[in-house]
Amino acid sequence: MSQGYGPGDLNPPGQGQSPSYPPPPAYGQSGAGAYGGVEPAGYYMGHRLANWPQRVGAYLIDYLAVLVPIAIAIGLVAPGRDRTSGAGAAVASLLYLVGFGVWIYNRWIQQGRTGQSWGKRALGLKLLRMDNGQPIGGGLAFARDITHILDSLPCYVGLLWPIWDARRQTFADKIINTVVIAD
Repeated sequence: MSQGYGPGDLNPPGQGQSPSYPPPPAYGQSGAGAYGGVEPAGYYMGHRLANWPQRVGAYLIDYLAVLVPIAIAIGLVAPGRDRTSGAGAAVASLLYLVGFGVWIYNRWIQQGRTGQSWGKRALGLKLLRMDNGQPIGGGLAFARDITHILDSLPCYVGLLWPIWDARRQTFADKIINTVVIAD
């Protein structure tokens, strides 16, 4: 009785033949993928992963780009200002929309297409898909921002997760299957 080589294997190697395996990785290569090898912590697909302070810095730059028009809007409708004209409220509403538009463009469109928001570009970071190393696209960039809500639910533990995670991912990165590299 011959031993099978897996379910549905109709052509097992004959006696005396050895099954073929992928060649081992060349000396000095990480071996990721070959025999299920794992790259060292802090690296993915040969790229250095962004650390937590870099990621926070990039987010703060992105947030600042949105905060400026919204702060001006708040100043226009702040208590104690003359409210005889609706022009201030209209301009404030437009500035809120500008802030939201900046967020959409920077975080969803720009980051989705290139892997870099303005903050990530300023700090040399890039958001990539784990399966192919390409930018994630606008739809997944939007979904990633929405799933960041999960990062904040358990007392913001998900936002701190990159500090000790081998792939330096937040919960949202794990769900959307992304990494942030620092190249």
